[in-house]
Amino acid sequence: MSNPVNRPYLSFFRNLNAGGARQFAVIGLGRFGRAVCETLHRSGYEVLGTDVDEKRVADILASGMCAHAIELDSTDPLALKEAGVFEFDTVIVAIGNYLQESIITTLNVKEAGVAHVVAKASSDVHAKLLQKVGADQVVLPEYEAGCTLARTLTKPGILDRFDLDPEHSIVELKVPDSFHGKTIVELRLRSDYGLNVLAIGQAQNFDINPKPERKLCKGDMLVVIGNTVDIDRLPL
Repeated sequence: MSNPVNRPYLSFFRNLNAGGARQFAVIGLGRFGRAVCETLHRSGYEVLGTDVDEKRVADILASGMCAHAIELDSTDPLALKEAGVFEFDTVIVAIGNYLQESIITTLNVKEAGVAHVVAKASSDVHAKLLQKVGADQVVLPEYEAGCTLARTLTKPGILDRFDLDPEHSIVELKVPDSFHGKTIVELRLRSDYGLNVLAIGQAQNFDINPKPERKLCKGDMLVVIGNTVDIDRLPL
């Protein structure tokens, strides 16, 4: 993902995701949980934040990062049920540093039938345990932040990235200067790089699945899908 500070572009991915009706519950309001709450809230989603620490709950409500927040013990299934956590589409378990509480909470929400559970892990072993108890998605924020920083430093032209698997990605990037004025077919992105163009445009005005005759211009954003190694070969 790109650095959000002073970013001059509106993300293609954020534009696609905007306006959804999904509801999120975030359990654990440390730095990671607060960041998730704030980002979802600012994007217009309904978010419920919970934490066992009363001060964290009060702080996030006072800061306006979350419309709803309550104090509860997430290892207690009855407390989660009474708070309505089991009714949310997605639950993010952001208790990364307390192994037992993290695992029990994840188990509680999955056994209650929550469709999508994302859990924060603090180590590879923690991640494996979370997967064992049913987490649909496990994140290792420090590892992922390190990878993002390395990519930002070495490939500043990439604005956003979504990894489909360890070998394939969808990326949004600034059109390289050497691509200016050339068409997709002239650039031979598929034959020379093995990449498929998904969209070209600026801000909220994207041309989805553009024709091969579409010219690229400096200042445009280009969204491609392909092998990560091939993407890294682009002249960024």
